[in-house]
Amino acid sequence: MEIPRNALDPRKIEEIKQRFPETPEETLVEVFTKAALAKEAWKEVSVLKTEKKNTVLLKAASLIREKAEEIKKANSKDMERGKQKGLSKALLDRLLLNDKRIEGLAKALEDVASLRDPVGEGETWTLPNGLVIARKRVPIGVIGMIYEARPNVTVDAFGLAFKAGNTVVLRGSSDALESNKILVSIIKEALKDEGITEYAVNLIEDATRASVLPLIRARDYLDLVIPRGGAGLIKFVVENATVPSIETGAGICHVFVNHDADIEMAVKIVDNAKTQRPAVCNAAETLLVHSQIAEKFLPAMAEVFAQKGVEMRCDERSLEIIKKAGYEAVPATEEDWATEYLDLIISIKVVDSVEEAIDHINTYGTKHSESIITSNLKDARKFQEEVDASTVYVNTSTRFTDGGEFGFGAEIGISTQKLHARGPMGLRELTTIKYYVFGEGQIRK
Repeated sequence: MEIPRNALDPRKIEEIKQRFPETPEETLVEVFTKAALAKEAWKEVSVLKTEKKNTVLLKAASLIREKAEEIKKANSKDMERGKQKGLSKALLDRLLLNDKRIEGLAKALEDVASLRDPVGEGETWTLPNGLVIARKRVPIGVIGMIYEARPNVTVDAFGLAFKAGNTVVLRGSSDALESNKILVSIIKEALKDEGITEYAVNLIEDATRASVLPLIRARDYLDLVIPRGGAGLIKFVVENATVPSIETGAGICHVFVNHDADIEMAVKIVDNAKTQRPAVCNAAETLLVHSQIAEKFLPAMAEVFAQKGVEMRCDERSLEIIKKAGYEAVPATEEDWATEYLDLIISIKVVDSVEEAIDHINTYGTKHSESIITSNLKDARKFQEEVDASTVYVNTSTRFTDGGEFGFGAEIGISTQKLHARGPMGLRELTTIKYYVFGEGQIRK
């Protein structure tokens, strides 16, 4: 996309070059120009009426359906490049846009359009001195999204940010560049068709590592940065950003099968949590099994994993049971308990109590999603209360930690921190609070 070079004062560019001497000038110009354009566009987007925002979202959904073949053509280039690079089947699955997923993109925008707009929600009260105070929800501002090979994030991030009155600067990965470019061009077309500035959405097309640091330090332009991807990306952003950031995504998720679990149900849930989409952050990475049920449960579970090509990395007790049952497995290392595989690999450990399971999860988990399979209400409550995670399940799969599944229309990320937002982040989490105070000449004494 052509960007207006005069969006930044030349003196500002020289100042930026001094701050990032090792970053190519072309990269700096793109990052800061698009960030500046997003900030300017926010003045318009932040005051749009709900009806207008919904019209844009519905228009974008319609255009996505209309241009499905163009989207698939662009995505095929990314898929071919991914295969040449040797991306795993799981990562290629995250990258793929087929007819069903393209329909899902359009439907997500329609779902967001149907949701209640949080902007303007609030309450009002009067103080004894006569001051009237209103507390209202307002847009955050300009949101920077840094994410990996998931082109659906491009659409979800725009839809949620825009409905909440924000503008976005998107920096996807090189693996999904062609897909991201066509999707952003479609969204821009919808914006322009409805008379709204196209700079409500901006894609950083320099998908090299060089573009990340300037973006997460563009404090003059961005109000929030959200990294969405692997643990390495999230760690880099959290440790290096000067723009406020929200820690999201990294998911070392566990399923604990308690001593009184229904074995058939437990096998079904663990299978879903691990194999339905192994390369996503809410997929299970570690299976914990109570010692009292391990001899019955693990052979049944190992049979399913063997059929689906899941590599099992086991502690000493689970390894003995699984090998005795005739299935292949390998010993787990200490590193396995702290690894997000994002692949058809699972670590397995036998524990002697719900307390031991909770302790293991709180030691190695990433505060994302955890599940217990049990018929014991007391243990279920203990597990939910004492496990430190954004989402804690009883008798169901961790795969439900998703904005769409939770009724948010879509999500901009899953926060694993505790301030401002936690768990799947929808519209409400993309707003902040503003106080409006009305007086009649009062002064403080």
